Amino acid sequence: MASNRLIYIPLGGAGEIGMNMYVYGYGPRGRERLIVVDIGVCFSDVEQTPGIDLIMPDFSWLDERRDRIEAVFLTHAHEDHIGAVPFFLEKFPVDVYARPFTYEIVTRKLEDRGLDNSRLVLAKQMPEKLPAGPFRVGYLPISHSVPQSSSLVIDCPAGRLLHTGDIKIDETPVVGEPFDADLWSKFVPAGVMAAFSDSTNIHVKQSGRSEASVGTALPELFAGAQGAVFATSFASNIARVQQIAKAGQHCGRSVVLLGRAMNEMIDAALSCGMINGFPPTVSVEHARDIPDRHLLYIATGSQGEPRSATSHLANGKYRGIQVGEGDLFLFSSKTIPGNERSVSRVVNKLSQKGVQIVDESAGDYHVSGHANLPDLGRLYDLIQPKLVVPVHGEHRHLASHAEFARKRGTESIVVENGEVLDVLARRVIPQESGVAGRIYLDGKVLFDSQEVVLRARKRMAREGSVSLSVVVINGRVNRGNVQTVLHGLPVSEIANPEKAISREVEKDLYSFNWIGQRSKSKLEKSIETSARRAVQKMFGKRPIIGVSIHWC
Repeated sequence: MASNRLIYIPLGGAGEIGMNMYVYGYGPRGRERLIVVDIGVCFSDVEQTPGIDLIMPDFSWLDERRDRIEAVFLTHAHEDHIGAVPFFLEKFPVDVYARPFTYEIVTRKLEDRGLDNSRLVLAKQMPEKLPAGPFRVGYLPISHSVPQSSSLVIDCPAGRLLHTGDIKIDETPVVGEPFDADLWSKFVPAGVMAAFSDSTNIHVKQSGRSEASVGTALPELFAGAQGAVFATSFASNIARVQQIAKAGQHCGRSVVLLGRAMNEMIDAALSCGMINGFPPTVSVEHARDIPDRHLLYIATGSQGEPRSATSHLANGKYRGIQVGEGDLFLFSSKTIPGNERSVSRVVNKLSQKGVQIVDESAGDYHVSGHANLPDLGRLYDLIQPKLVVPVHGEHRHLASHAEFARKRGTESIVVENGEVLDVLARRVIPQESGVAGRIYLDGKVLFDSQEVVLRARKRMAREGSVSLSVVVINGRVNRGNVQTVLHGLPVSEIANPEKAISREVEKDLYSFNWIGQRSKSKLEKSIETSARRAVQKMFGKRPIIGVSIHWC
């Protein structure tokens, strides 16, 4: 009889911030039964993936093993952990477990996609254990920056694993469950076989501050503002949004929520009973009748997202609301690595309007939702894992986390996206590892990593494009038979550059008789070469050339 093994494969989130997706398997080699933990997304980078709406893990590895998938377990309601669930369920009809708040958020996502939630299953916290093939999975509450976050206690015949999810050691999180050391000691006895643990804040040397500390600092900040107060944070950070709203209420300001995500998250939290006593809000329309000094706007867009309320305010207005001199704008969030440029652009545009900017550098108005290095040490003292596998972070985070564990005397292995870890043998299996790809959502279209599409997008952004319509009459391209349209190229010193390019193409093609060699590709190549040469001469650019030929 073949011996069983326990494997772990990250398909996203190990070597990057976001797009988390992890697989655990147990059974004979090649026949392991599988469970999936989280199915998240990351967002487009305007420079690297222009025009792309969402990026998610490639499901190909799972598709090849679809008959072996037992279930999916979601740790919490952040986009980088649940954003791709609707797309996954369109392909894999398996049960997806989630606690109530995450269940509510995912249900709304499914509705937006035109799907029902029949595959979603409400999960209770431990001691309940959920069976999934050879696994039994329990939800263990942990504090984080979104309500009802959980670590997963995963039991299988080989032993007990802990998948932390995103964690913070916070006894006063304001919203959601506080960290409970006694509860952890009860359900994760010392000596857990392996901990797959959050690495996000491994480089922060001081202990983390509690979420409750933010609420004490906000009223004084808002009381000193002469004009309107604007604040932005992650919409999913319900505790932060509530504390900002209560501080505004304390200062006699009416609360206005700006952005769909902000309104939906608060509505979901109220529906699930996650919060009570949230200050009453007023509509954008009603806010126009209230003096600025009595208004607090809480907006989406803390990461500089181009379509967010904050970006619209920086660029002009949002639903008629404008920000101006004398107003205060609080960024109550940490900039995610990779978003620095986007945030900086928004902040500078607001600054140019005479707005007072307060951001995370002030120190009092934001705390992280992730465990800092000393907090991870406290967690490991409690559970004493025999093996630490860092997750949730760029490679530098994973490497530093592994070094930290080893200095404590605990074995640690860095496993990157696509690699297969044999947990019992404590080694990566090179011959089984593969590239963990990505899937791109572009409008309504999903496509895999077709680099040719992204290269073309980036080239259009750098070089522009040129469209030519060419009429061939009796095998000839005569004067006036070429029409040219330029896209994304600057105004040239040459009068009517489109006409000038058309003339160059006509001149190059006139001497040829295309009858008898109506090879579309040959003629297209000749037109493209001629147009590119003309554009290069005029603009010093090598744009994408599009050719349309009409035969008469």
